[in-house]
Order: sequence, then C-alpha cells, then structure tokens
Amino acid sequence: MKARDRVAVTALRSALAAIDNAEAVGGTPTKGMAIEQSPVGVGAAELPRRELTAEQVEEIVRAELAERADAALGYERRGQAERAAQLRDEIAVLAKALGDRE
Repeated sequence: MKARDRVAVTALRSALAAIDNAEAVGGTPTKGMAIEQSPVGVGAAELPRRELTAEQVEEIVRAELAERADAALGYERRGQAERAAQLRDEIAVLAKALGDRE
C-alpha cells in the first residue's frame, strides 16, 4: 500500500477477503432455543471464527489464482486485453506471495 501499487493492493485485498470469508462460521448460536433462552447483549451471540491451516489458506489463494486465470482468458476472448493483462498482473502478485514463479 505504501508503494501505491494498485494491482498488488487489489489482489491482496481480494485474497484476504476470501480467507476472511472462509474463516467465518455459518449458522446461528440460538438455533433450537426458545427466545427467553437466547443470549442478550453486545457480542453475546458471536461465534468463534474457524482457524484455517496454512494448507487451507494456500488452497484459497490458489483458487483465487485459478479464478483470475479463467477470467483473464474470458476477457481476452471478448477482446478486452487491458482487463486480461490487469488480471494476469494480479496473478503474478498472488503467485509471488505464495512463493511460486508463475
């Protein structure tokens, strides 16, 4: 962000959002409870977030890479080379973050 690299910021924010979504827990803590048994107060109904392993995080980022590669191909087919190039630049940023040489 300090380097003002918009491509890197976009790619990394998107990957972090995907990881954040994967850590979110679905469902409600009050399922099956009567209303009088429901938790009350700020944060009372919060559930702990899932903790992802390094392998799970890597899998999410690799899925982001694949998604961008597919989208870039689609943009190229539609003649939108500039958008395809931007996605390929994002792929390079994420691959570098993983330590790949793609």
